[in-house]
Amino acid sequence: MYKTKVLLVDDHTIVREGIRALLDVRENIEVIGEAEDGRQAVEKAGELTPDIILIDITMPNLNGIEATRQIKKKSPEIKLLALTAHDNKEYIHQILQAGASGYLLKDFAVSDLVSAINAVKKGDIFLSPPISRVVVKDYLRYVNSESEDFNSLNILTGREREILQLVAEGNTNKKIAHLLKLSTKTIEAHRFHVMDKLHIRNVTGLVKYSIRTGLIKA
Repeated sequence: MYKTKVLLVDDHTIVREGIRALLDVRENIEVIGEAEDGRQAVEKAGELTPDIILIDITMPNLNGIEATRQIKKKSPEIKLLALTAHDNKEYIHQILQAGASGYLLKDFAVSDLVSAINAVKKGDIFLSPPISRVVVKDYLRYVNSESEDFNSLNILTGREREILQLVAEGNTNKKIAHLLKLSTKTIEAHRFHVMDKLHIRNVTGLVKYSIRTGLIKA
């Protein structure tokens, strides 16, 4: 049976020993090395080629965020999972942007750690529930305050969104009327209302808007 090779990176020996003890009893996971700071992590990542690196964020010499960035640049196939006590959203954003595939708080249960390792190994993203809430809240804040396009979609009725997509896809009023079993005049009226609500004056603008909001693919 293939074992997932794991490198532990933390500046506290007792933490590394504790995590190793938890993982050593797992048949499908093998701890192949340890590092006590980010610089060692970069070196050992190149030497040992682990499948997954469990990495802390605040460490001397080279922090986990910069280490993650350097490791992903040299070895993009290696997956990194942040394992830290910090739930600071700046840390979350920075290490995920650096290339980490997950973020797990150190108050985890053993099952959480194993689940995180298995998920990241498969190419999925794993976030502790508190971290997921931070990420989702930030996303919703972005949607609500930064992206007027997403908000404006809610102004349209379901039928208007349907017609908007069909128009943006290049269909004529006549064809849309046939597809929806409505009169051409009704389609024209809906189309006028869509453009009026969105303050868009031509089909090109409707197409660009539909791409931005994900109604159609570019």
